[in-house]
Amino acid sequence: MPSRPIHQILSDRPFVSVAADTPVREVVRQMNALQRSAALVTEHGVLTGIFTERDAAFGVLAAGLDADTTPVGAVMTQNPVTLTEDRPFGHALHLMYENGVRHVPIVDANRRPLGVVTARDALQLDAIAFGAELVRREEITVIL
Repeated sequence: MPSRPIHQILSDRPFVSVAADTPVREVVRQMNALQRSAALVTEHGVLTGIFTERDAAFGVLAAGLDADTTPVGAVMTQNPVTLTEDRPFGHALHLMYENGVRHVPIVDANRRPLGVVTARDALQLDAIAFGAELVRREEITVIL
């Protein structure tokens, strides 16, 4: 399954995309509403950064910043590593591992955001494979 193209993993699921001057609290509200762990930050529609739950916890809350007045652009990760949607999902997993990140923004040729792949996506693939293995073992048990 890691050889599947990323666009199959994304499958038109919604993602959060905000301007850099959006207050952190508003970004977190949007992330919560869509049950997403990251928001893509853009300027003029072009990806400039990513803001994650960890940024909210450590960059805002632990730092004692005001979430209502702090713009997301001040606490985001700038210029994150990205991929295009035609790449295999395994490439995203490799980038996550090599860069110590849990999210990889997916962009088009003009760096306009198309979505985000996450470490959770990898866990879902493992869960599917695990379920198939359980079914196979149960079928073997019935046969024996």
